[in-house]
Amino acid sequence: MTLTNILIIAAIVLLLIIGFIILSFFHVWLRAMLAGAPVSMFTLVAMRLRNVPYSLMVDGRITAVKAGVPLSIDMVETHYLAGGDVLQTIQGLINAQKAGIELPWDRACAIDLATKGTEKSITEAVRTSINPKVIDCPSPNSGRSSIDGVAKDGIQVKARARVTVRSNLDRYVGSAQEETIIARVGEGIVTTIGSSETYKWVLENPDSISRNVLNRGLDTGTAFEILSIDIADVDVGDNIGAKLQEAQAIANKNMAQAQAEIRRAAAVAVEQEMKARVQEMQAKVVEAEAQVPLAMAEAFRKGNLGIMDYMRLKNIESDTNMRKTIAGESDDTPSGEGKGQS
Repeated sequence: MTLTNILIIAAIVLLLIIGFIILSFFHVWLRAMLAGAPVSMFTLVAMRLRNVPYSLMVDGRITAVKAGVPLSIDMVETHYLAGGDVLQTIQGLINAQKAGIELPWDRACAIDLATKGTEKSITEAVRTSINPKVIDCPSPNSGRSSIDGVAKDGIQVKARARVTVRSNLDRYVGSAQEETIIARVGEGIVTTIGSSETYKWVLENPDSISRNVLNRGLDTGTAFEILSIDIADVDVGDNIGAKLQEAQAIANKNMAQAQAEIRRAAAVAVEQEMKARVQEMQAKVVEAEAQVPLAMAEAFRKGNLGIMDYMRLKNIESDTNMRKTIAGESDDTPSGEGKGQS
């Protein structure tokens, strides 16, 4: 095979490759060209080699250009490679432009990346910036139906608020979301109710709650701008002050009972101690009485006590016992009979 034939075959192969490339990218290239957003064939091939969906990139750029948003194909591809949603970002950018809101492409990309993996999106952020949304406070997902506060007179006041907010696209990235707004509004409502002298004042002036809460600058550091806070409902709850006093009285009663039980237990302990001492004294008396016969026996042995002395002692004891017995019978005898006998 001559060199000429090799060159001819190589040229044919090259032409086939070029033809295949043209056929593969021609319809995308032609669509972009006809839409006024031309993209070079080399750029399409390069995106294909980088595993970038070139058809999606071209469609996104066509949408932007048709809407009057000048975007280059490199800007669109860069955002895709960064992990962003190209079509959603372009749609949000178009919505902002149509509403007269200044939103640069870089900021739109940052918002899209910041909301990735969450329930938020750049289109929702732009939509909320155009059409303000209403946030219920407390949130229906919290399981609570009202925000409860206690006035200075001890009466509980229950309130529900509706917060109208608008997205602040300039500080949307890295700022707090709706949960922070709900928490701050709830804190402001509780503070306002708690500083009221009586619950009647809150019921008479529900608008004062919204004014006080709104003046606190609750949207600082958040992704929203609070337009208004409206109190949707105000109701009277329980008498918390009375319940606290009742609970305190019960606690005081229990404490007094406990102290009384301590004193009773101490008294019982002292009583038992006294009884033990009496028993101890009685034991000593019995012990001392047991020494009497021994002492008498010792006196007999030493001659200090004679038989006659002992007999006289026994007679005295018998006479004493007889007198005690008579005295005991005379105590049970009625007074009239006793006098007759005497």
